[in-house]
Amino acid sequence: MRKIVVVDYLKDWDAAIEDIEVIEAQSYLTDTTYTDIRNARIFNLCRSYKYQSAGYYVSLLAEARGHKPIPSVTTMQDLKSPTIVRAITVELNELIQKSLASLRSKNFTLSIYFGQNVAKKYEKLCKQLHDLFQAPLLRAQFVFKEEWVLQSITPIPVNEVPDNHQSYLVRFAKAYFARHRFSGARITRKTYDLAILVDPEEQEPPSDKKALQHFMEVADAMGFYVELITKDDHRRLAEFDALFIRETTSVNHHTYRFARKAYADGLVVIDDPVSILRCTNKVYLAELLAKAKVPTPKTMIIHKDNRHEVEAALGLPCVLKKPDSSFSQGVVKAKDPECLKKNLDEMLSESELIIGQEFSPTDFDWRIGVLDKQPLFACKYYMAKGHWQIYNWEGKKQDTSGDVETIPFEDVPFVVLHTALKAANLIGDGLYGVDVKEIDGKAYIIEVNDNPSIEAGCEDKILKKELYASIVKSIKRRIDNHKNIRTDE
Repeated sequence: MRKIVVVDYLKDWDAAIEDIEVIEAQSYLTDTTYTDIRNARIFNLCRSYKYQSAGYYVSLLAEARGHKPIPSVTTMQDLKSPTIVRAITVELNELIQKSLASLRSKNFTLSIYFGQNVAKKYEKLCKQLHDLFQAPLLRAQFVFKEEWVLQSITPIPVNEVPDNHQSYLVRFAKAYFARHRFSGARITRKTYDLAILVDPEEQEPPSDKKALQHFMEVADAMGFYVELITKDDHRRLAEFDALFIRETTSVNHHTYRFARKAYADGLVVIDDPVSILRCTNKVYLAELLAKAKVPTPKTMIIHKDNRHEVEAALGLPCVLKKPDSSFSQGVVKAKDPECLKKNLDEMLSESELIIGQEFSPTDFDWRIGVLDKQPLFACKYYMAKGHWQIYNWEGKKQDTSGDVETIPFEDVPFVVLHTALKAANLIGDGLYGVDVKEIDGKAYIIEVNDNPSIEAGCEDKILKKELYASIVKSIKRRIDNHKNIRTDE
């Protein structure tokens, strides 16, 4: 994959950096040599990103050609709006106050060159701002009004970098491009770049280490450069063609921010942000399934005004779920009126709405894996030993979860498979795990998971490596379709 720095004039950038070619904007915009390139990263160092300027068109045409521009047109637009800047950076407030606490002035300007600053003490703040606004050169303006406030963040024209900062600029640029993702030598044979988001500290991740290794091996064989990334790599998303999330997702969490950022930057994303929103909120899911007349256990959306109706509507025991519960966490069984009141008090103090369902005990739940609106695998997830759920987080370590049995599709009841597909297809065309209870020959949807478990020796027991290959093939097809659409446009 070619790495191209685009400047207005070659004199603006005379630093020689290995594997990086430097061209003028006019060449990139008009020379058909660059129009026909299939895979390229475009680092836009033009003096201006104003609407309809050469810098603006460099990123705009890069996106149309299926190249990966930094900054993207979306980032350019975000930088123009102080309102958007403040909204996007609100979560950095604590870091801003801590980083600028020793300053005595009322105004402060922070220059960010390729994610770094000449002063080491601002390193973390620079990286975080660069994560949110991926442009090579940025100027952040802060003012003190009872506390430090980020007033604006704007691009720095490359020709306006002070002379005494030039040596830092070149050093930071070399460090930026020297990262192995930009080194070229390692990945010249690879057509696609895939990031797999993981949390090395997660106790029960969706995929274990062996499964992740299988994903990486089959992706490598299909022409992917693959890298495991963590939450600290947010600013690097633009380096990839696709993001595959393999840690437990939640809306109020970095996994959603990664999905949203990747999706906005034009990456193929599994789990996509819309699927995360739809699946991780049980209130939304309950409403969606009810409207589509997909069978579920008797369900009610509970709030403070109807909480007194729960016992009569659902009976006891009943199951109460926090809207964003996952892996059996945030799900409780209320076995008597006192327990019901206590749990409702706790849950409704945290959320305006929660979910209540009738208690429908079974020895196992079906888990139907769905990808691209087609079944991928089928398992029986048995309840944890001596427990009513698949996971028992309060049990002994060896009894945390029940057994898993992988089942051929021909042995799965038609009603289970059909109902699972109907539920998953309401969400989208991504990768889902649908939990289904089979009672008296009928199928009832428990939930649709946007981030299903795929572990070595469990879900892959029948398909083996073909299971991993099916997912990577889907990602590859989505990338190709995305690039073809951009080329056609």
